[in-house]
Amino acid sequence: MNSGEVGAWVILAALAAVAAADTQGYGAPPPRYASSEEIAILRDDRVIEDDGRYNFDMETANGIVVSESGSPDGPEGAITSAGSFSYTAPDGSDIHLQFVADENGFQPQGAHLPVAPEFPHPIPQFVLDQIAFAAEEDARRPKEPSSRYGAP
Repeated sequence: MNSGEVGAWVILAALAAVAAADTQGYGAPPPRYASSEEIAILRDDRVIEDDGRYNFDMETANGIVVSESGSPDGPEGAITSAGSFSYTAPDGSDIHLQFVADENGFQPQGAHLPVAPEFPHPIPQFVLDQIAFAAEEDARRPKEPSSRYGAP
């Protein structure tokens, strides 16, 4: 057997060892919320008009409620819609979200959503001090025309 044949046998043996190796523990993780339980749909009302208007209302036995309506009255006939949905989160809290989707984008509202601080919010003193320091430095610096941005 020459060295090329030996190398081929080594590679073949390595591949066979890998193929025979136990793959337990290397599979995909199970889904977080896997359930084979079927949930009944209690209500599913849908209306779609010829002119593009629509609405639907849906409710399931596990407490999910969805309602939405829309019409092509946005700019250039874009669909604008509004609605709400509610459900119980995995931690047991009730989630209720209302929304409008129009030329200004998707605009959700709900008690569970984070709220940005009011503006104008108070500016911390260290920031005001830094602004004053920068203004003093600018005042002390001689005013010279900049040659960097002149005509070519």
